Amino acid sequence: MTITEDTAQDYLIPDKIAQHAVLPASYADETSITYPAYEWLRKNNPLGLAKLDNFDPLWLVTKHHDLLEVERQPDLFTSGVLNPILNDQPSDAFVRSLTGGSYRAMDVLVYMDPPEHTKVRAVANKWFMPRNIRRFEGQMRELARQAVDRVLANDGECDFVKDFALGYPLHVIMTLFGVPEQDEPIMLQLTQEFFGVHDDELGPQVAPEPDAAARAFAAATEGFFAYFSALNADRRANPTDDLLSLIANSEIDGQPISEGYANGWYIAIATAGHDTTSSTISGAALELAKRPDQLAKVRADPALIPRLIEESLRWVSPVKHFMRAASRDTDLRGRRIKEGDRLMLLYASANRDEEVFDHADQFDIERDVRHVAFGAGPHACVGMHVVRLEMKVLFEELLPRIKGIELTGEPRWLKTNFVGGLRSMPVKLIKA
Repeated sequence: MTITEDTAQDYLIPDKIAQHAVLPASYADETSITYPAYEWLRKNNPLGLAKLDNFDPLWLVTKHHDLLEVERQPDLFTSGVLNPILNDQPSDAFVRSLTGGSYRAMDVLVYMDPPEHTKVRAVANKWFMPRNIRRFEGQMRELARQAVDRVLANDGECDFVKDFALGYPLHVIMTLFGVPEQDEPIMLQLTQEFFGVHDDELGPQVAPEPDAAARAFAAATEGFFAYFSALNADRRANPTDDLLSLIANSEIDGQPISEGYANGWYIAIATAGHDTTSSTISGAALELAKRPDQLAKVRADPALIPRLIEESLRWVSPVKHFMRAASRDTDLRGRRIKEGDRLMLLYASANRDEEVFDHADQFDIERDVRHVAFGAGPHACVGMHVVRLEMKVLFEELLPRIKGIELTGEPRWLKTNFVGGLRSMPVKLIKA
C-alpha cells in the first residue's frame, strides 16, 4: 500500500466505526451496528480510510455517486489485480500460497478486468438477457406455485428463510442451469459454506487458525469444482438445451472454453444465482410483516410488485461489498488515491444515501428507486433479469393467497460482509 502516514491521519476513520462497517460479525445486526456506522461515515467521512488490525488499509466508499464513479471506470479501479473480495492479511496470504502468488482464487468474472472480463462474460451474456429469460416465465410460475402450496400446507407456520426463500430460487436456477433436482441439497450446502465462512453455524468445521475463513472458502470452492467438472465433461459429450451445456460447449478466442473458465461460470451461477434472491425475498417479507400497510397496498394493487422488488433490493442489498484497487494515482471526492490503494465499495450504504433517497431509512414500495444493488458498469450483475422475473412471479403467486405475515420468533442474520441476509425468520403466514 502506498498510503502515507500523513494521509492516514487526515482521513482516518475511528476504529469502532471502521469495525462496524467492515467486520463480518457486525452484519449479524445491521440495523443496530452496521447501518449507523454507514450513516456516520456518509455524514462525517464519506471516503475515509479504515486501518484495522490484520487488514490492508481500506478506503470505504459509502456514497452513491462515488460508488458509481468507481464502478464505471474498470481501467482505473481494477478487480483483477488484488482480491475483489475482502480478506484479512492471513487469508490473502493463504490464497497466494495456493496460487503461486496471485490473489486470484478462481477464474470467476469478479476476479477479471477487461478485455478478459469482456470475452468471458460474452460466453453466456445473451442467455441472461430479458428476451431469453422471459421464455422461462411459465416454468418459473409453476415452481413458484408448488413452493407456495408447500409453505401454506402446514397452516402457514414456517421458517420463511429455510422452508421457503432458500428453496424456491435454488430450484429455479438449478432447473434452468441443468443440475439434477436430487443434487440441489449439495448445491445449497456448498453455497452456505461458500458465503458463510465467517459464521460459526454455517461454515465448514475448520481449525481456528488466522486464515480459517480462506481455508473454508477454498474447501467450498473445491467442492463445487469437483461436482461441476464431472457435469462439464458429460455436457461436452452429451449436450442438451440447458445453460450448463451452453457454457460447456462455448468458445473463447476461437478455442473451447477452458475448464477453469467453465467452472468459474458454474460456481458464480450456483452461488450468486440463488443466494442473493433468497436474501431479498426474505428481507421483503420481514418488512411486509413489520409494515402491514405496505402489504395491503401491494395486495390491493399488484402493479406495485415491480416496485416492491426494487425497493427490497435497495433495502436488503444482498451483496454487501466488492473491492477495487487503483491502477494509478487519481482523485476521488477530492482525496488523493494512490496506485495500489484498495477501495471497499459498500453497496448497502450507497443504497441508503440521503442525497439520493428521501427518507432512506424507510421501506416504501411506492419509491422511485435508483439502487445499486446489482452494481454498475461492466461488473453489473449478469443475472439481474433472472432475479427480477423469479421474484415477480413468486410475489404474484404468494401475495393473493396471504393477508398477513406474523413474526413468531426473532429473525437472525448471517455473519458476513460479502453476500447474505437473513438466515432464519420464524413466521406464520395468514391465509387470505
